[in-house]
Amino acid sequence: MVIDKQEGITSHDVVVRCRRIFPGVRVGHAGTLDPPATGVLLVGLGAATRLLRFLSVLRKRYLAEIVLGCSTTTLDATGEVIARYDMSHIGLEDVRRAALQLTGIVQQVPPMVSAVRQDGRRLYELARAGREVDRAPRERLVYGFDVEATGEAGVFRAVVDCSSGTYVRSLADEMGKLLGGGAYLRRLRRLQVGSFDIAEACILDSVGIENVLSPADALRDYPKIKVSSSLRKLIMNGCKLASGDIGIANENGPVALIGDDGELLAVYDRVDQQVLKPVVVMSSESK
Repeated sequence: MVIDKQEGITSHDVVVRCRRIFPGVRVGHAGTLDPPATGVLLVGLGAATRLLRFLSVLRKRYLAEIVLGCSTTTLDATGEVIARYDMSHIGLEDVRRAALQLTGIVQQVPPMVSAVRQDGRRLYELARAGREVDRAPRERLVYGFDVEATGEAGVFRAVVDCSSGTYVRSLADEMGKLLGGGAYLRRLRRLQVGSFDIAEACILDSVGIENVLSPADALRDYPKIKVSSSLRKLIMNGCKLASGDIGIANENGPVALIGDDGELLAVYDRVDQQVLKPVVVMSSESK
């Protein structure tokens, strides 16, 4: 399901609500949104929760508001102000130049308020306990960082296209530093995950069975190969396949194998150029 998460609840809260709507069904989500953030959250049901790993790595698009002139403990509006700067001289073109410097490959240190695990604990749990630990930087890719003025002094609206795991709050913080001061993230809305757009998202209060996509639809961002009925038993038994058996030549990465009826049978990935192995094999639970 494509859920439009509301402000003030966690991604886990969404999962709990969905468990009540679909009692007895396993539920999971792909890609955490912090409580203040809103927008696209992909939720899996039943056997389709095994597909969430393929959705969480998809490219993301966010709408953000960045406020110049302050730094906060959390890099967003929920934290305490730790420094103030006079940045009244900074204009839109200055901000756009800084955004350009933050486009492409970037190195980001996970914020202490993030959900990243370190030594078996979430960073935000350590932060709440008053602890700060060293974190290794991680390479991320920012495809686009487009900035517009909002009409409010020192506040800019940005659309960020980025790889999975990119911290938009860290981009805001880095922007402030590049401009000779500080900045924080005030609002964040996830507009897109892969091809799943906010326009097709439903609010949690109106979720029903009619909002549930098929497992095959859930993998619409991946190559799909329709396989012959003669291969179905081999696939469902988790056997390796030769590339030639399924007519695949150039695709790298996971491919969705689809049966004659349009049902997702399995997700396979390459061992080498000649052989593919199963990553996920679906069962009758997914029907």
